[in-house]
Amino acid sequence: MTLHIDIPEETLSGILAKAFRNTAFVTGFVITVLILAMATLSYAWTPYDVTKLIIADKTQGPSLAHWFGTDHFGRDILSMIMVGARNSIAVALVAVGIGMGVGVPLGAFAAARGGLVDEALMRVNDLVFAFPALLSAIMITAIFGPGAVNAIIAIGIFNIPVFARVARAGALAIWPREFILAARAAGKSSTQISIEHVLPNIATLLLVQGTIQFALGILAEAGLSYLGLGAQPPMPSWGRMLFDAQTRMVVAPWMAIFPGMAIVITVLGLNLLGDGIADILDPKSRRQR
Repeated sequence: MTLHIDIPEETLSGILAKAFRNTAFVTGFVITVLILAMATLSYAWTPYDVTKLIIADKTQGPSLAHWFGTDHFGRDILSMIMVGARNSIAVALVAVGIGMGVGVPLGAFAAARGGLVDEALMRVNDLVFAFPALLSAIMITAIFGPGAVNAIIAIGIFNIPVFARVARAGALAIWPREFILAARAAGKSSTQISIEHVLPNIATLLLVQGTIQFALGILAEAGLSYLGLGAQPPMPSWGRMLFDAQTRMVVAPWMAIFPGMAIVITVLGLNLLGDGIADILDPKSRRQR
């Protein structure tokens, strides 16, 4: 039986043409690629060693030697932002992977089974969703201590109910469709139908939600690091850089400005990318255009 995908059939070149006519997608794509490139480059090269303290150069303003200035330990802020980018991206990416890897199967299973199983899973889901990532991180830190791994676990746990809800809502809209009834008549199990027919039809929805949660993961990681619950020194983190800058806003405002701009630009780029993907792949949006 032919799989039914609820979007108009278009060639890859046609979709790409639409994508690069979409301002939000292009802007978000360029920003995201630049941030990823900066994070990747930091593994091989940074202008200065972020672990080396040069007290004689502390709190220097932006210059040709240090484009974004230096912090209170004489470390180059541009280099720290580059390294901090890979930490933020890694934490957010793994956390989203945990949320999607656990939440999507749960949501799809709840929609497939229905009844008491669906109700029980959603109530447990609501209970987990009631604990934000910050509160989860505080509880996990109290038991295991602060660190990037615990931040990943906390953000990942918070993402599970989000993806479970999205997957369940999307699946419930697919199950009554005619091609699902045909698959049932052909003798396919609920698991087969979910994997072969339901999940491909909600993939776009999950992709858009993934970009949103990725952006929120960046913010959550910065917030946890700001509170000292994320990546620990000497490993740079955007949130930790903001924490270090808060008492030096008058003498060295660049210590807060540049890490703050990095967070804002990254989150903005991911949100624009998600909006662009939704516009391109959503049939209703395309028809309105």
